Amino acid sequence: MGSPVNSHMVITLSDRFSQLKSKQEKALVLFLTAGDQPLSQLPAIVSTLESAGADAIEIGIPFSDPFGEGPTIQASSQRSLDNGTKPIDILNALSDLPRNIPIVTMGYVNPVMRMGWTTFAERSRAAGVTGTIISDLVPEEADEWCAACTANELETIFLVAPTSTQSRMDEVAARSTGFVYAVSRTGVTGAENAAPPEVQGLVSAIKLRTDKPVCVGFGISSPTHVRMVCQVADGAVVGSYLVNLLHKKWDGGAGAAEIHDALAELKAATRG
Repeated sequence: MGSPVNSHMVITLSDRFSQLKSKQEKALVLFLTAGDQPLSQLPAIVSTLESAGADAIEIGIPFSDPFGEGPTIQASSQRSLDNGTKPIDILNALSDLPRNIPIVTMGYVNPVMRMGWTTFAERSRAAGVTGTIISDLVPEEADEWCAACTANELETIFLVAPTSTQSRMDEVAARSTGFVYAVSRTGVTGAENAAPPEVQGLVSAIKLRTDKPVCVGFGISSPTHVRMVCQVADGAVVGSYLVNLLHKKWDGGAGAAEIHDALAELKAATRG
């Protein structure tokens, strides 16, 4: 039995960033944990995020030991696992999803390896996924995964942190095809009107190495944070803030309008 074939046109990250550049806008990238809310509600959630102005959505695949995440996303991952969510269920849910923006999966090596590099890549592509982030896969060990992604026209995204070595940055710059994910380990709490120096320095170091877009995530939870990050980067990634918002407010869709309005404020901050 073959993988489901997605009939929707896949919007690539490259296309989306080109569109944004022509409009002089930066990207709002939103992260949610699949299965924290029932998977049957995923289309409605994605539709709400898209209508609020999301430029790309990262669909988190729950894992029992998401050591790179803060407590909010760890808790959402555990709730999803408690709901019985499996990676294949998430990909099947995504295959039924009409969308006009790039959908990216984000997870850890273990669940991907369990399915198999090639199988996971094939099923992701069939589900209409444009790109993938495997948080704990270092680029130096990613040959097999990158080959599977190339064969299935999946864009790859690797992470850089302020602690990354020069050689790691070089590898990430060479291997990333969608965008480079700059992890601001401090959270974005700099001066009111400027991105913190460590974020500026990290983005500058990455941009010396690649012409791919650079998006900054970790600790971004307000229009002020988004505006600061977008002064130096090509986009802002919002994760824990949205995961918390969905957990507290979604309520089967009853809170969709409130969530939409909060996210629309974040998107407005990418426009200057």
